[in-house]
Amino acid sequence: MTDLHAPTLFTRHNRPLHTLWLESQAWFCAHELGRMTGRFFDEHCIRKLDPDQHRSVQLLRYGHYTETTMVSESGAYTLLAHHHIPENRHLRHWLTHEVVAVLRDGQDSALDDLPRLGRMCWPGGHTASLLYWQSEPWVRMRDMPVVMAAELPLAVAAKRKLSWKECAQRALRLHGVGD
Repeated sequence: MTDLHAPTLFTRHNRPLHTLWLESQAWFCAHELGRMTGRFFDEHCIRKLDPDQHRSVQLLRYGHYTETTMVSESGAYTLLAHHHIPENRHLRHWLTHEVVAVLRDGQDSALDDLPRLGRMCWPGGHTASLLYWQSEPWVRMRDMPVVMAAELPLAVAAKRKLSWKECAQRALRLHGVGD
């Protein structure tokens, strides 16, 4: 029997990336990773990887389990280096410091006293990284414009100007974070 996997979905520039934490490492949907690089990672590209850097799994995507080619974290970095374009540096940084960090921290729920990464998502494709520490969610200052832009309709509806702190608290409550 084939194992069925439910992925964690990340979004970058309105493009989805289905990911898995499998056997203590991050795995990425090859097709979607290719879209993010502007290339199609077909069988020819995947064959360039070592056998332990790719696999096919039954992945839940858009409500259905489908056979999906996944590449490991090291496989993703190999493909990014092999098909180099300047944007790949930013993509690699995002994969390393946000996607992999969130996936890894999601596995360490027994370590609740230690800081861990998370993310806040809401309709419209807005996401912001969070740091959970001492039972509190913390938003990076550089992510505040994203949080505030998502909260702007609420502030206009309330017909009063909200401070950045009020917007952040409202966004966290709206998305069930920290309560």
